[in-house]
Amino acid sequence: MFEVLKTEGRARRGVFTCAHGTAQTPVFMNVGTQGAIKGAVSAHDLKEVGCQIELSNTYHLHLRPGDDVVRQMGGLHRFMDWDGPMLTDSGGFQVFSLAGLRKITEEGVTFASHIDGRRIFMGPEESMRIQSNLGSDIAMAFDECIENPSPYDYVKQSCERTLRWLKRCKAEHDKLNSLPETVNPHQMLFGINQGGTYPDLRVWHMDEIAKVPCDGYAIGGLAVGEETQVMYDIIDAVEPHMPVDKPRYLMGVGTPSNIIEAVSRGVDFFDCVMPARNARHGKLYTWEGAINIKNEKYKLDDSPIDPQCQCPACRHFSKAYLRHLFVAGEMLAMRLAVRHNLYFYNALMARIRAALDNGTFTDFRAEYSEKLDRKR
Repeated sequence: MFEVLKTEGRARRGVFTCAHGTAQTPVFMNVGTQGAIKGAVSAHDLKEVGCQIELSNTYHLHLRPGDDVVRQMGGLHRFMDWDGPMLTDSGGFQVFSLAGLRKITEEGVTFASHIDGRRIFMGPEESMRIQSNLGSDIAMAFDECIENPSPYDYVKQSCERTLRWLKRCKAEHDKLNSLPETVNPHQMLFGINQGGTYPDLRVWHMDEIAKVPCDGYAIGGLAVGEETQVMYDIIDAVEPHMPVDKPRYLMGVGTPSNIIEAVSRGVDFFDCVMPARNARHGKLYTWEGAINIKNEKYKLDDSPIDPQCQCPACRHFSKAYLRHLFVAGEMLAMRLAVRHNLYFYNALMARIRAALDNGTFTDFRAEYSEKLDRKR
């Protein structure tokens, strides 16, 4: 399922295999929240921009069109016509974001739908059933994602509850995979480390969830308000306690520099809405730093977004044209921009993997970690 091929310091070069194919790691998972990338980007476009693993959202698909509908349509792979590896999150983070509309108990969480306000209950078993209906290759355990900072005692209680929830997730997941009518009987389960910004709680929680036999382990609850260095310090604390033979996933992170720095700390999997979201507002990534394509200085610029890039936008169109599309409010602006940023992120991961293959990742990190987060 997962093999570490090579290391450089703590950075790992690996290969991940699941029911729908193989992914080279470190890998960035492109976020298709509702079965599509926001910005009019389809599963077919993901192939063109080099996506290896697609990620969809349990909470949103449960509400619309309903996981039962997706199941009847043959599962999410068939529904959105994506034939590669796929991960679904548990819904925990979305419930976290509904702070004023939820109630957490030992059984699970009752919350109000952001669409129509109806009351919905989701616990470990419900999350597993929804993800089983979707048929993803990786299901994430249901956890509580807390706000940073939060009081120590509450975070400790939350960690303990998330551990109990993981054990319930594992039992339900095993049961669902054994049923003859299951969409994807080879679906994997990843556990999630929590503990806020408290290193001792993070380490305790990681040690405990590692005792639950999962197919991979994630670090959750970061990039939600804490300083960047705090996030790096938490990774440094947790990583030595993560099983070396299982994938390590840093959830919801992040900028190009965040990814490079986390790879250097031993992380294998990443996801973030940032590249697509920023693209829809005109912030585009290049190998010399980020640009705002809406700026007046690009009005007569006949060059591509990035001369090093081979995405559809850079191969065919100028900065001036893309700026015009944004100013004119054309939908094509978002489509081209999103495909560019996703291509850039996947190209970034390919360069990281090549550097690890060649034993030059330390040099790559020194050259690009700071540069890629600059504004041009």
